[in-house]
Amino acid sequence: MTAVNQASRGRHPYLDHPSTIPFAHRGGAADGLENTAAAFRRAAGAGYRYFETDVHATADGRLVAFHDATLDRVTDARGRIGRLPWSEVSQARVAGSEPLPLLEELLEEFPDARWNVDVKAEPALAPLLDLIRRTGTWDRVCVGSFSEARVARAHRLGGERLATSYGVRGVLGLRLRSYGLPAAVRAGAVCVQVPESSNGIRVVDRAFVRTAHSRGLQVHVWTVNEPERMAALLDLGVDGIMTDHIETLRTVLSDRGAWA
Repeated sequence: MTAVNQASRGRHPYLDHPSTIPFAHRGGAADGLENTAAAFRRAAGAGYRYFETDVHATADGRLVAFHDATLDRVTDARGRIGRLPWSEVSQARVAGSEPLPLLEELLEEFPDARWNVDVKAEPALAPLLDLIRRTGTWDRVCVGSFSEARVARAHRLGGERLATSYGVRGVLGLRLRSYGLPAAVRAGAVCVQVPESSNGIRVVDRAFVRTAHSRGLQVHVWTVNEPERMAALLDLGVDGIMTDHIETLRTVLSDRGAWA
């Protein structure tokens, strides 16, 4: 780990991990039980302490750990979460067996875990910030979103206690800077969370990682499931990898002496 990476770890307690951060993406979605307590239990049993999840708010303001706006794709129910009360959403089952968890339940069940939370819709932001305040989990949650306006608002409302990443616009600004082009980049974020490529355009390369590190930002890459790709990203110096295949990433990091 370089000195710059050591400095980025000191920016926020959320980043305090001795080596490359392994994230269980949706708890490790490869087994089809994404974003369920069962998936996160399995990841915790495999030694993971960083989990990635997503949140939507129900019509009555309950914060559900779930990726899609609708229940249709992975559960035995149908309908938009934002239009349904929790009493109905709670009856849905992922893969016909596992209930949808509330984020508050996950924070309580896994007190040592740290969570990367993708806020999928604006109505979920206020309940999320309220939950972080009530539970005092400022050091355990990093708020992300594709919407730069949403993560900027989260940072404005939460202040320096809250870890945030960049949205799409922030990533674009950082990518332009890595090319040596002028671009505005929001201050206050502690990391940038990106795909390797987007729309056929490479996002993560050595120049991008170097530019992020020069601003004290960690680089977390999603969603990486092949060992060869994991190894190539580690060679570039990325600071975190999100994967559906939790055993594969653990093996790759262990082989490098980087599994903590």
